[in-house]
Amino acid sequence: MIGWYVHDHGWGHVTRMQAIRAHLHGEVTVFSTLPEPASLAAGTTWVQLPSDAHPVVGTDGIRRDARELGDVTAGGALHWAPVRHPGHQERLAVIAEWIARKPVAAFVVDVSVEVTILTRLLGVPTVVLAQPGERTDAPHRLGYDLADRILTPWAEGTIEAVELADRADRVHHVGAVSRYDGRARDAGAAPDLDERRVLFLSRTLDAPRLQRAIALLEAAGWIVETAGAGDDDRVDDVWPLLCRATVVVSAAGQNGIADLAAADARAVVIAQERPFGEQDDTARVLAAHGYALTAAEDVSPEELVELVHRAASTSPRWDGWRVAGAAARAAAVIEEVAA
Repeated sequence: MIGWYVHDHGWGHVTRMQAIRAHLHGEVTVFSTLPEPASLAAGTTWVQLPSDAHPVVGTDGIRRDARELGDVTAGGALHWAPVRHPGHQERLAVIAEWIARKPVAAFVVDVSVEVTILTRLLGVPTVVLAQPGERTDAPHRLGYDLADRILTPWAEGTIEAVELADRADRVHHVGAVSRYDGRARDAGAAPDLDERRVLFLSRTLDAPRLQRAIALLEAAGWIVETAGAGDDDRVDDVWPLLCRATVVVSAAGQNGIADLAAADARAVVIAQERPFGEQDDTARVLAAHGYALTAAEDVSPEELVELVHRAASTSPRWDGWRVAGAAARAAAVIEEVAA
C-alpha cells in the first residue's frame, strides 16, 4: 500500500500524481483537500481532507482567520501549522489513523513539510517531490532531511536547487512529468502550414489584457484558441490544441511546461507570481537554454503579440527537459522505497 499527499493549489499536483500512478503497481490511497477527480486509476482510493485554512469560530463566538489563532509557522520552523485549528488537527489525524491501521510501504508527499514530518515520525518511508524556486528556508531543509528519497520533476542540469546539493545521495532527477508522455500526435492535429494558430494555455493574463491580445492577434491573421485562460474555457484534454498550435502562450507551472515539452511546442512563457519564486526560477532556465521565449507577468498585449510573432520562427529542442519516461522513472523510485 502506498500513501500519497496531494497539495490543493490548482490541479497540477493531481495531474502529476495521475501520470505517475499509471506506472505503479498495487493500491494507492491519495489524501488531499481537493475533491475527488472524475476518474482515478483502478486500485486508487481518494480521501478528501478537511481544510486547514478556513476561519474558526472560537468559544467567544468570534470568527477568526487561521493566522489570528497564533503563530502558524512555529517560529519559522514550519510553513503552516495553525494553532488550535480543528481542520488542521483533523486532517493530520486522518492520515495518522490510516497509517496506524494499514500496511503502508511508502508515502509520497507532493508537497507539504508538515505531512512529511508526520509520516516520517510514524515510521513510514517517505518520498518527497522537490519544486523549483528559492527553498533554502528551514522548513524546506527539514522536509528534505527527513525524506528517504527526493524526486526532482526536472532534468539534471536544468533547474538549480542549491538546497539539494548536500542531499545528492537521495536525489533522483527523473525529468519533467507530463500526462502526455508517449502519446502520439492526434490525426489531423498537426499545424497547418498555411495558417498561424496561437493557444493561450492556462491563466497568464488578466481579462482585459487577454481580450486585447486576442484582438491584436486576430487582426494580424492569427487563429486564437484558449484553454484555462479564463473562467469558462477549461479543456480536459488539451493535447490536440497543443499539437496544432503554431505558438503556445503558457504560464511557467511545472505541468504546463512539461506538456509543452511533450508536444515540442514553440512557446512564450509568462511566469506567474508564486511562493518562493517557483515560476520565475523555471522561466529563467527556459530563457537561458532557449526552450522558450519568456515575458514578465506585467507584459503588455502589444509586447506579447511581438513575442508570439518571434516565437513562430523558433525551433526549440525540448529533449533536454527529459519528459520521455519521467513518470515511469518516478514510479520506479517510489516502488524501490516501498519494496
